[in-house]
Amino acid sequence: MKIYELKYSNTNTYLIEGSKGRILWDTGWAGTFPAFCREMGELRIPVQKIDYILISHFHPDHMGIAQEIADLGPVITVMDVQKEFLHAADTVYAKEKNMRFLPIRDEKIKVISPDESRSFLARLGIRGEILSTPGHSDDSISLCLDEGDFFVGDLNPLYELELHQGTQIAKSWEKLLECHPKTIYYGHAKTAHLEKKEIQEKAPQDLDLLVTRITKYIDRGLSLEKIAKKTGAEFSFVENVARMYLTHQNISVQGILDRIQSRAGYGR
Repeated sequence: MKIYELKYSNTNTYLIEGSKGRILWDTGWAGTFPAFCREMGELRIPVQKIDYILISHFHPDHMGIAQEIADLGPVITVMDVQKEFLHAADTVYAKEKNMRFLPIRDEKIKVISPDESRSFLARLGIRGEILSTPGHSDDSISLCLDEGDFFVGDLNPLYELELHQGTQIAKSWEKLLECHPKTIYYGHAKTAHLEKKEIQEKAPQDLDLLVTRITKYIDRGLSLEKIAKKTGAEFSFVENVARMYLTHQNISVQGILDRIQSRAGYGR
């Protein structure tokens, strides 16, 4: 099996190649179709050789060119829990008057259930399953390969898990961790390569280090957008850290985390 990271959009998208077929995971914003085609050309893989398109969730930055790609042959495949969200982004693009956006054609999609996902993937020579992992959105799904490669879309990164105890986000991560991930591919954050016992022992420490890095970048005058890009952290998390750091003089890293958790209603 091969995994290609396609770098044509602000959203991380991936081409997963099994022994019998290929899956495109997410597609990026409307307007990126020419860049997508160039990227595929550099890989020397015709778009028509993609069998299926899977969308982690139907927000505009993840499904924007899905129908344009599907018009060349690949089939948009959705989980049954995603059906009612297929056109969630249509109004966003309509308000932007984005003439490059093509809504998904419902009559062309393939719908499967999580129970069917393993056999669906097996037909492509890919061993794994697709799980419903709500938290970022109700229609969020994750692709979990038996080799340990997990594609989770915009599910809040694992290093933030401590902040989300008792939430749907934590429940989705609990489900994923039971499947023993080794490498986690995010929609916007940096790819995470997990070491043994890292989930239980290192995630809280990593969170402390992350906050320290964010505060140092704030001191250097970097914008929140640049800090999020440099650290791989979600923008909302960077924003919360900055708010606490700039409004509480001499606050410690632990103090920042405690206040973020308190505002969110999380227990430590």
